[in-house]
Amino acid sequence: MTEIKVPELAESITEGTIAQWLKEVGDHVNQGEYIAELETDKVNIEITSEFSGVIKELKREPGDTVEVGEVIAVIDESADGSSDSGSDAKEEKQAEPETETKSEPKKEEKKEDTPAASSSEELSEDERRQATPSARKRAREKGISLKDISSGGTIRKQDVDNYSPKKDEPKQEKKKETKAPAQDPAKPAERIKMSRRRQTIAKRLVESQQTAAMLTTFNEIDMTNVMDLRKRRKDAFQEKTGVKLGFMSFFTKAVIGALKQFPLLNAEIQGDEILMKKYYDIGIAVSTDDGLVVPVVRDADRLGFAGIESEIRNLGLKARDNKLALADLTGGSFTITNGGVFGSLWSTPILNAPQVGILGMHKVQWRPVAIDEETFENRPMMYIALSYDHRIVDGKEAVSFLVKVKEMLEDPENLLLEG
Repeated sequence: MTEIKVPELAESITEGTIAQWLKEVGDHVNQGEYIAELETDKVNIEITSEFSGVIKELKREPGDTVEVGEVIAVIDESADGSSDSGSDAKEEKQAEPETETKSEPKKEEKKEDTPAASSSEELSEDERRQATPSARKRAREKGISLKDISSGGTIRKQDVDNYSPKKDEPKQEKKKETKAPAQDPAKPAERIKMSRRRQTIAKRLVESQQTAAMLTTFNEIDMTNVMDLRKRRKDAFQEKTGVKLGFMSFFTKAVIGALKQFPLLNAEIQGDEILMKKYYDIGIAVSTDDGLVVPVVRDADRLGFAGIESEIRNLGLKARDNKLALADLTGGSFTITNGGVFGSLWSTPILNAPQVGILGMHKVQWRPVAIDEETFENRPMMYIALSYDHRIVDGKEAVSFLVKVKEMLEDPENLLLEG
């Protein structure tokens, strides 16, 4: 027998949740074949088998939390999918003549020798399907028949542990009595367990607010010149590079230019020290069905507009298809989030710890703008927000950073030349 263990994931990830088993007990697996999907704080990872054989036991259930190095399955390398069924059939055939020629007392002796096994063998195939592997194992260990355990659905290990011949029925009645008052037919509700990723997002956002001295400053950008430039150049840009010219490359370039002038926003706090980062790995927040993820555009300062747009597009597709690797999500130095794509006009983004700065983009909206004392014009305007950690970034630096971003975006020709 060979044990399948949870593999090493990443330095910052020590555990995960089994999202689903891709194989069942009795299934044959080949070396390198996927057997389970593991949900971690950041991404879902498929666990492969390092051996070929037949799965004899699944030690954990979907929804269980497992740690790196923990045994989650057992594989018999000496067996294969066909040999087991063949041997079972052979044993059944050999047993039939024995019952005809041998006396009944021997049958009774066999039952007495293996009481736990006989109790599980009494179950029909349908009944066995209604119990998880760990529940069946625990029932065998305790010598309990699964037919005696009442359950609203699949029998789980805790149902076996909680089973008592005398106390099982009263316990269920008690539960019904306590739950009944809370269930009002006129006010239907559904209780849904949070996914591991959603739990992690919630935990980290609260930690960020509790540990950082977070403050947000605002400004607004006249997007006229960026939109005019994009309109004039977008077709030629796409024809030449194969990618569309969007707003994100402009903002990424402007952020990098501002970070170079105000480097404390490209740092993080480690104990009583400040780690000043000399690289520009820019995180781009992406919303997915499972929650917000922040894949990182590596060395964004070395990429042109086409390179940035291409990276953002590829990372966005991987995020939506749940194919991001851990390396795509770690080590960012600053984050940009765009609530404007959902129609947000104004927000205060929360820091992506341990980073000390995050820029929030918002919806472009036409508004009347005073050009001088007598003239108003309708202009495409966008509010931008910078949330920062006041422990190391002062208000002057934060405001100046945002003003620099504004200046570069309102003069995109110069931004292109500098980029």
